[in-house]
Amino acid sequence: MTRKLVSIVALVCMCVTPTLGQESQEHPPLPKVLIIGDSISLGYTPHVQALLKGKAIVTHHRGNAGHTDMGREHLNKWIGETPWDLIHFNWGLWDLCYRHPDSKVQGNRDKVNGTVTTPLRRYESNLNQLVKRLKKTKTKLIWAHTTVVPEKEAGRFVGDDKRYNDVAAKVMKQYGVPVNDLHALTKKFPSELFVKPGDVHYTKQGYQKIAKQVSLKILETLKTQKADSRDEK
Repeated sequence: MTRKLVSIVALVCMCVTPTLGQESQEHPPLPKVLIIGDSISLGYTPHVQALLKGKAIVTHHRGNAGHTDMGREHLNKWIGETPWDLIHFNWGLWDLCYRHPDSKVQGNRDKVNGTVTTPLRRYESNLNQLVKRLKKTKTKLIWAHTTVVPEKEAGRFVGDDKRYNDVAAKVMKQYGVPVNDLHALTKKFPSELFVKPGDVHYTKQGYQKIAKQVSLKILETLKTQKADSRDEK
């Protein structure tokens, strides 16, 4: 290669190669978001991922978060070593569910002969422990209220959703964690957005509506985080 050609190549490289730090400023890494929750969250997470494509990297922990006792057992594993920018989390539907080992209904649900999975007092205690652990991450947190319990649900009483959410709201207020009120949203859902009567799960359209609110809440919180970071500078 001639000296003249080498000079031309070097000049081109200087023009197209960003200076140190320039690339990260123009294209900063996307914020990392973790969603922790039960099958409802598993249903809306793919839609949140689609809505936030190019704005955030959204991940759901592996599996179902189940009830708060399971959360206390597995939370460290779910959080892992990833430096999350935001964690959107929920427990409740499993906690307030009544089950009996002899029940033939899916999940051994039985609100007549069964016992509640997590009594309200233990639910509050568990949430306290879970939020304390989550606060140690120094990550932005969002609590999602338990979605609505419909009439004729086999293992859950209508009204318990509100009772458990009221307790959760008290805990979140204590720790300054904002609430994403998915209960208020889903309480307004028409019957056609549920998979079937008496089922806590939703159709694709139902999950899309939930995902829209979840996505907006995540973006709103991430923007607040950026504003806080600028103020600190």
